[in-house]
Amino acid sequence: MEVITTHVNADFDAMASMLAAKKLYPDAMMTFSGSQEKSLRDFFVRSTFYAFDFVRIKDVDFDTVDRLILVDIRQKDRIGPFKRLLDKPNIDVHIYDHHPDSDKDITGSHQVIRPTGATATIFAKILQERNIPLTPDEATIMMLGIYEDTGSLTFTSTTPEDLTAAAFLLTTGANLNIVSDMLTQELTADQVQMLGEMLRNRETHTINGIDVTIVAITKESYVGDLAVLVHKIKDMENLNVLFVLALLGDRTYLVARSRLEEVDVGEIALVFGGGGHSTAASASVSGMTLVEAKEKLVRVLHEKVNPVRTAAEIMSFPVKSVSPDLTLRDTAEMLSRYNVNVLAVVEGDNRLIGTVSRQTIERGLFHGIGDLPVRELMNTEVATITPQTPLRDIQALIIDRNQRFLPVVLDSRLMGAITRTDLLRALYYGAAPRGHSPDDELEAGSLLRTKSVVKLMEERLTPRIMDILRDLGKAADDLGFNAYAVGGFVRDLWLRRNNFDIDIVIEGDGIAFARHLERTAGARVRPHEKFGTAVVVYPDGFKVDIATARTEYYEYPGALPVVEGSTLKLDLYRRDFSINTLAVKLNPRGFGTLIDFFGAIRDLKDKVIRVIQNLSFVEDPTRIFRAVRFEKRFDFSIGKQTEKLIKNAVKLNVFDRLAGIRLLSELELIFDEEDPYVIIERLSSFDLLKFIHPNLKTSEQMEARFSKVKEVRSWYDLLFLPETYDKNSLFLFALIWDLTVDDRKGLLARLMIGHQDQKRMIGQLERVTSASRKLSVARELVPSEIYRILDPLMLETLLFMMAMSANDTIRRYISLFITRLKAIRVEVTGDDLRSLGIEPGEIFSVILNDLLLQRLDGKVTDRGSELFYVRKTYLKERESVAHVISP
Repeated sequence: MEVITTHVNADFDAMASMLAAKKLYPDAMMTFSGSQEKSLRDFFVRSTFYAFDFVRIKDVDFDTVDRLILVDIRQKDRIGPFKRLLDKPNIDVHIYDHHPDSDKDITGSHQVIRPTGATATIFAKILQERNIPLTPDEATIMMLGIYEDTGSLTFTSTTPEDLTAAAFLLTTGANLNIVSDMLTQELTADQVQMLGEMLRNRETHTINGIDVTIVAITKESYVGDLAVLVHKIKDMENLNVLFVLALLGDRTYLVARSRLEEVDVGEIALVFGGGGHSTAASASVSGMTLVEAKEKLVRVLHEKVNPVRTAAEIMSFPVKSVSPDLTLRDTAEMLSRYNVNVLAVVEGDNRLIGTVSRQTIERGLFHGIGDLPVRELMNTEVATITPQTPLRDIQALIIDRNQRFLPVVLDSRLMGAITRTDLLRALYYGAAPRGHSPDDELEAGSLLRTKSVVKLMEERLTPRIMDILRDLGKAADDLGFNAYAVGGFVRDLWLRRNNFDIDIVIEGDGIAFARHLERTAGARVRPHEKFGTAVVVYPDGFKVDIATARTEYYEYPGALPVVEGSTLKLDLYRRDFSINTLAVKLNPRGFGTLIDFFGAIRDLKDKVIRVIQNLSFVEDPTRIFRAVRFEKRFDFSIGKQTEKLIKNAVKLNVFDRLAGIRLLSELELIFDEEDPYVIIERLSSFDLLKFIHPNLKTSEQMEARFSKVKEVRSWYDLLFLPETYDKNSLFLFALIWDLTVDDRKGLLARLMIGHQDQKRMIGQLERVTSASRKLSVARELVPSEIYRILDPLMLETLLFMMAMSANDTIRRYISLFITRLKAIRVEVTGDDLRSLGIEPGEIFSVILNDLLLQRLDGKVTDRGSELFYVRKTYLKERESVAHVISP
């Protein structure tokens, strides 16, 4: 038997979700797990237009229940007597809920958990997707559930999905007049009296810098709709945080509301055995008096309320600084290198003594005093703050004093800085990721954009990966660091493409972070101290790449970058294209927050490849190859400005100083793509192939070769043979086939391929021609002849030869060699030959090779026939020779 139920003190959302679940489980029985809120009880009394098919709990045969369907709840302590079913063997539990996770959550075999404003919203989407019809009455009930839980779509917990669901229900016939009548009720005399007492009894506690209003009240009998009264007080007094403890009769109730992200009332209600959302929650308090409950509430608030944001939370760090003795000319180079507008001036143990701006330096250079030390022109009248300075004071300093760069100091030591963009970010987006770039003008359009992608992560990632990401965030918290998933992993998450190569950036010390995981998670660590990176390998073999947040600069075009420690924003700024600059915060506070400094989401939606910096291709020409790869992989287009910059880089010959090994690396990445030739052809359109070799050209013949190579690779891969091949060599053969031998040597030398490897590849390509000629004879070749011709060739050469040949006979010979002849072995060994009295020497090689040829042609088939052949062929010859020379 199937049973649909919900939490005790059921509300409209609970009832609406039960009715919606009945549409998905038509044979299930609906029953409440306990009492209902007064508004819901009144609805049952007043409504006559809908026949509800609810069963009393005492009529439920618990022994026959084999499936429990929980809606609007997943906490085992809030489902009344149905809790005992969870201990029943083989009970099947299905869960539909919109509440946040808690330690008391039940895990079901089927779960639909989404962070919407109401569970009815989840069901509305499911019913719409499955084309399950709703009557106007059913749509009205579901609309009641959504409107009640979202405050008629006004609570901050309301999501776009709630509005979409409401629109769907409205088109289905939901009656808003009925919804309004049920949710908007006149207060009774008892409620009005209680409201007055609540207003008189309210107290304001300042906890961690936040004003929290607490109301404690006692009534001899129960007064209904306490939540309504709480909502009215919050609106009447314009309170940001309100907790009401009410002893009504013999039971104490807690109802809480919050407008601030610093106060998660759902988490606090959970301590009292209740639950809810961060903005609205409730609990039925047991086992303590009203006074005890209030004392406990105050203690819990001090533990749970997040403090007012301070400079330490929103500041940028580390801050780029210069010595006071550095010249203006060298300081200008620093400003350009790090692309910042203000530098701190420090001496000794990072002691702040002033600041210097780009404008000041540029004017000094204009007047010809570039050799003057910075101390002569730095600004020493700089307002500073401490890490604990509250946000409101920071706002006053930056706005009232028009100070665009606000140093954060502790005991005169520079700890960080806050810019105008930092302030705007904090005011507009709330809690921003700490440690972003200390510059507010890295590039036009680099204002931070954030949104939660937790739901997308849960949809696309396995539970194991989600656990790893959450654990990484907790580990970062333990060390006082910030951890972010970055790069292609986040890009492909947004594009809904599978990519489980996880790159983590740590604002702090990446090596120390990896060592911490080694101790706490039992992982193995391969550190690279020079670059501040490490590979973390978990016990199950899963790998995560860790890197310290860093920035880089190039000493000359095409050089490898010089890397220095930095911040998240500067770390992302050093990346190649905007679409690769997304990050997802992993720390528990803010987990799953998508961070977009450089318009990556916009470019992903527009399907555009765009560089972040105009000198990007000059500093690293290999980015051009990556631009083309991404363009073809994602079916995007290179932006007009980016395309112009590519053409300019080609004109500047920036590839001349590029090491061949880096060109080879980019070619190998191209060969990894699904269709390498379209990328080669696109590179040719930019006249880039000349930098690999002047005579390298695309052609229809080259396109056909690449296509045939892909076909042959697929054919071989499906054989599942143990011998592997190097696909890079295979595609490289296809790329250079049309070149002369000298040009092939020149190209391989340009790619810095070793002399022996060059010689081997050139030799193998030459054998393709000779082997093809030998296989093209008019008569049918026997297996041993095929073996003799093809055995000297590498597997890559065989596959390339197979792709190149238009002769079906040659292709058949190669297929026969790869699939059968290549694996044939002789069973007779040298020991067997010695046992026959044959002395070791060159004769062993002659006999074994002869046996292999006989076996290939089927003239010997097993060890016995091989030994017989040896005796017959070689021992008789030896006996006849002995007879001739004997006296």
